[in-house]
Amino acid sequence: MNFIRNQLLGYGVDDAWVDTLSFIILIGVITLLCIIANFITKQVIIRFIAHMVKKHNLKWGNILVERQVLRRLSHFVPAIIIYYFASTFHTYQKIIETMALTYIIIVAFSFINRLLSVGNEIYQTYEISKTKPIKGYVQVAKIVVIIIGTVLVIANLMGKSPFILLSGIGALSAVIMLVFRDSLLGLVAGVQLSATEMVRMGDWIEVPKYGANGDVIDISLNTVKVRNFDKTVTMIPSYALISDSFINWREMQESGGRRIKRALYIDTTSIQFCTEEMIEHYKQIHFLSDYIVNRKREIEEYNVINKIDRSNLVNGRAMTNIGVFRAYVLEYLQRHPGIHQEMLLMVRQLAPGEHGLPIEIYAFVNNTKWAVYETVQADIFDHLFAIAGEFGLRTFQNPTGNDVKSLGHIVGKE
Repeated sequence: MNFIRNQLLGYGVDDAWVDTLSFIILIGVITLLCIIANFITKQVIIRFIAHMVKKHNLKWGNILVERQVLRRLSHFVPAIIIYYFASTFHTYQKIIETMALTYIIIVAFSFINRLLSVGNEIYQTYEISKTKPIKGYVQVAKIVVIIIGTVLVIANLMGKSPFILLSGIGALSAVIMLVFRDSLLGLVAGVQLSATEMVRMGDWIEVPKYGANGDVIDISLNTVKVRNFDKTVTMIPSYALISDSFINWREMQESGGRRIKRALYIDTTSIQFCTEEMIEHYKQIHFLSDYIVNRKREIEEYNVINKIDRSNLVNGRAMTNIGVFRAYVLEYLQRHPGIHQEMLLMVRQLAPGEHGLPIEIYAFVNNTKWAVYETVQADIFDHLFAIAGEFGLRTFQNPTGNDVKSLGHIVGKE
């Protein structure tokens, strides 16, 4: 500043204006230097680095460039220049140095925060990130960085040691626990979820309490984000997956089979013993020909050995149409290309009720995709509903308006 002042005096500038003009010129020079330094940093150095990164196709470097991490560093240059020239402003030196240093601290911790985010993005490019997400830990680290940065900024503005402020944080621990309650619970839950692999990115989970039923698309410090099958998004507190029950369908997807557990209800009044005509008819069914022959021989041998009088159908053993139907369904499923034959396959009879006799299909489709699963399941039951009449069976259904209408016509004719 003295140099500028002497130059102005040499040009014959009035003493009353020398200090003011010197001050303005110095500010102008510093501003110009800051603009030039910032321009060189952003337009020359950073562009050169970006060019080299793209040229050599550096994976991590591309992410750093795209997220403009290096641009954050360019903000240091003007602040350092201002801090360096602060001594020329004797009156305002302390204020300028304090403000410049505060800006440098803010930029530094902003850079660290951005670097943590980029680190998480780089980590997500690896397969391990699907089973071991670190987003929650990154968010905790960001909170710590923000707290430390805030303490340093306040300490710098007050001109005090940061350790004095840190010593007072203990007294505020109860307030901190209250403010960061969800974050702390989320951190503990996140560690448990990650360590036990209860939830991974891409898992299909179902949480009835929160109305969530879909794929996990994000696991953060406080929440687990689920994209439901209707394309809505549900945010679930991380600790809720520890404290409450939920369903994770990952094991089903990895097993390669998706379960069918559905019943066909048979009208019990249509169940009867098989006549010879019915047995001969069943022999013509491809899936049943061997079963009918073997079963008939087994029953006849039993009745002969035990001297059963078959003049009455109640005596001895005999085939029923419902039994033959169950055998047909089992044979049909064992030959179905959409059924997983290495998993449990069963056609069972449940307890009869007001809707008839349930014949339940318990099997696994060999494809876990929802659309394929529903198609295979529908095809099977389409066939069973259509084929039940071939065995003299009627599927149960509550009377409809059309049934009542038909009954009214019959009564009217009588």
